[in-house]
Amino acid sequence: MSDKLKVGILGATGMVGQRFVALLENHPWFEVTAVAASPRSAGKTYQEAVGERWKMDSPMPEAVRSLMVMNVNEVEKVAAGVDFVFSAVDMTKEEIKKIEEDYARTETPVVSNNSAHRWTPDVPMLVPEINPQHVQVIEAQRKRLGTTRGFVAVKPNCSIQSYAPALTAWKEFEPYEVVATTYQAISGAGKTFKDWPEMEGNIIPYIGGEEEKSEKEPLRLWGEIVDGEIVPAASPVITSQCIRVPVLNGHTAAVFVKFRKKTTKEQLIEKLVNFSGKPQELELPSAPKRFLRYMEEDNRPQVTLDVDYENGMGISIGRLREDTVYDYKFVGLSHNTVRGAAGGAVLCAELLKAMGYISKKD
Repeated sequence: MSDKLKVGILGATGMVGQRFVALLENHPWFEVTAVAASPRSAGKTYQEAVGERWKMDSPMPEAVRSLMVMNVNEVEKVAAGVDFVFSAVDMTKEEIKKIEEDYARTETPVVSNNSAHRWTPDVPMLVPEINPQHVQVIEAQRKRLGTTRGFVAVKPNCSIQSYAPALTAWKEFEPYEVVATTYQAISGAGKTFKDWPEMEGNIIPYIGGEEEKSEKEPLRLWGEIVDGEIVPAASPVITSQCIRVPVLNGHTAAVFVKFRKKTTKEQLIEKLVNFSGKPQELELPSAPKRFLRYMEEDNRPQVTLDVDYENGMGISIGRLREDTVYDYKFVGLSHNTVRGAAGGAVLCAELLKAMGYISKKD
């Protein structure tokens, strides 16, 4: 019998669900033993349910091909065979909130890629290098849910990963005003160019709900726990525009920052390259050795060259320079479906296991 934790993937047939399946192949701590999706996929093997819709570059892992897809709505049945679940379900926000809490109430921890619970006050929204201390709010959530081991934890929006980590590294210089424009890949919409041919050679200057998330979610990462709730930080003020661009994987951000404390370019770069967090300290399996890197070349980071840095789990920063209106400006790049989605959630689960919040069911 394997010592690995048994994992279920909710919404396993969609793009993010597929990314979970691919990333968890041969994971040292976790083993996928259950895949669940909508009733129309239930009862088929995973290979039959996904069919020609497999969107990953790597082949479908042998270990999951013959797994029978379960009905995600049969909560007790799915939860009975796993130690915890990853959630990437495609439902309305209210349906997602309910089903994730239903799973948590079966004493099954839920690590979610969805946005539904990002503003639930007692649900931690984690970038493990930035705010691992927020896991402590789980105790208050368990009281509310009436659970002893079940809870919901989430990861934030994919696009903020390309700039929020840099702003975190510069916290001591007190950034107080930020303009961030993100150029977001089509895989963020769960699409490939085959699915969305009209995106070739095209730009769409609107992504529903994205700008609000980009402006508000970093403040929750930097917030504090007060009376069993996460209270967002008040600063910096962030304004953003989010644009869909003809790129398959990789969200790029062009960012302008004002600081309260005077700083130099050299100091800012030094803070970036030396920034690390709990995942590096704990040597978690999915943790990048170096979370942030600075690229000196004028034409970097580039999606085609740099999106897979640290297996897609690292962030590339470049073009840091003084600005004529703001203090400094820079460009950031992150892999939206690895660090920004499934990979970020896997790292969250590794952190939660290492800190004792996820363990084998008795």
